[in-house]
Amino acid sequence: MAQILVADDDITTQLILQHALEEQGHQVYTAEDGEMALGLAQKYHPNLVICDWMMPKVDGLEVCKTLKADPDLSSAFFILLTAKENSIDRITGLDSGADDFISKPIEIDEILARVRSGLRIQNLNQALLKTNQQLSQALSNLQQAQVQLVQHEKMLSLVQFVAGIAHEINNPVTFIRGNLDYVAEYTHNLLEVVHLYQKVYPQPQPEIKTKLKEMEVEYIMDDLPQVLKSMEQGTERISNIIQSLRNFSRLDESEKKLANIHEGIDNTLLILQSRLNQNSKHPIQVIKLYGKIPPIICYPSHLNQVFMNLLNNAIDAIALHQKQHPILEPKIWIKTETCVSSNPHQSLTQAIRIRIHDNGIGIPKEIRPQIVDPFFTTKPVGSGTGLGLSIAYQIVVEKHGGTFKFHSEVGKGTEFIVEIPVLPS
Repeated sequence: MAQILVADDDITTQLILQHALEEQGHQVYTAEDGEMALGLAQKYHPNLVICDWMMPKVDGLEVCKTLKADPDLSSAFFILLTAKENSIDRITGLDSGADDFISKPIEIDEILARVRSGLRIQNLNQALLKTNQQLSQALSNLQQAQVQLVQHEKMLSLVQFVAGIAHEINNPVTFIRGNLDYVAEYTHNLLEVVHLYQKVYPQPQPEIKTKLKEMEVEYIMDDLPQVLKSMEQGTERISNIIQSLRNFSRLDESEKKLANIHEGIDNTLLILQSRLNQNSKHPIQVIKLYGKIPPIICYPSHLNQVFMNLLNNAIDAIALHQKQHPILEPKIWIKTETCVSSNPHQSLTQAIRIRIHDNGIGIPKEIRPQIVDPFFTTKPVGSGTGLGLSIAYQIVVEKHGGTFKFHSEVGKGTEFIVEIPVLPS
């Protein structure tokens, strides 16, 4: 049936209650004082407690308060035995957490009826608690599903956008780069002809001589190869940017693969370059303190999204700080190093640690426990979804078995610390 704790310093009352309750099929534990009652409650977690008000060491009110303050014991139905009839005393008992009263001297039939009623209430409370837990879990699952759906859509949109931009830029750049070789060859040939004319006709006609002086032909002949070389270097730079964009976008595979984390961070910084320089007077300086880290088995596109979200947050925090208290030297530090994984659910394993630290506005202490909750945001309506850090947390912890931590100080900045195992668990 149920586990019931009887606490009374009167041995006769103990025995009467124990006998009556055991006849009903209940498991009964008895205590002679409040201290002993608390110990038995901690050990057996009873469904119902019958406790005398006046007891040595710890009285019934203190027992009641202590049990009701313990999350593991608070659901027990508490019946207070008392000879006190004063309404003030009963109010005191109710305020202490007692669920019911039985007046002394006791009537067995009344006690058994009160016990049956109390156990029904306790069972209903337990069922309600279980239902609430199930609903809470269902809500959490729904929120996680929403986050994953939004994450997938955002990543897909970003990948498609970056791939499209890379493709559109690549076509004209390929055309320019391909024709630069011909331009260089034609220029070389024309300069050879000019040099030949200068050799064969060292004294041109006055009209030609004047025109050559106006055009500064000697300077053009020296500078033109340099101009072509600069154009070639420029197209090479654009080609490298396109390759970085492609690397960022092509990593949308569903399987883990070996990846270079530094390359992923650099590709992300490249995409965020315009945001880093949006304040022309005080652009954000990125200080890269890259350690010697090995490639890791991971989902590269998802980790790129982590870097994107963390860096975007750092930029927003710095922009807010600059707005409230101008920063002369806005900075973001990115440090990488090897370490031993601090995930408590894994055995000791090699990992890489990525620290992203800004000197932005910082995170207020009262909201820090919520920052990775889905849909929680401190930004104005329409400025943020509240998914960035939640998505980052899921990717690091759930997809990669890593750890996701942060330290923050208001007015001084925030540091996010991400650890990813080198090899998947």
